[in-house]
Amino acid sequence: MGSRGFFLLDLVAIAMLFSPILRKNAENVVRKAQFWDKHRTIAFNTRQRKVLNMLLDGFKGKLNSSKWYKINHCSQDTANRAIKDLMAKGVLRQTDEGGRSTNYELCSTF
Repeated sequence: MGSRGFFLLDLVAIAMLFSPILRKNAENVVRKAQFWDKHRTIAFNTRQRKVLNMLLDGFKGKLNSSKWYKINHCSQDTANRAIKDLMAKGVLRQTDEGGRSTNYELCSTF
């Protein structure tokens, strides 16, 4: 087998190595597209879109109003209003967990 054959085998090996990663990324792209398609008639501001995209991309940890205002460089009151707006629109919900801070997650209705 010539060097071209080894090159093709290397490409196949690389593709097999990365296929789970590519599949996961493709699933995430589809999931985001489905979310934005379902909510296309809802008005979101820039800060809301930013956080929603972070959640759709697999936000690590728990979302609360403190993290919201740090991410968006806004006041705590602005963060609380934005979160309440998204809850009213049926996009976010409070988690069932108790504790010191109220946490939020995407509604799983999309």
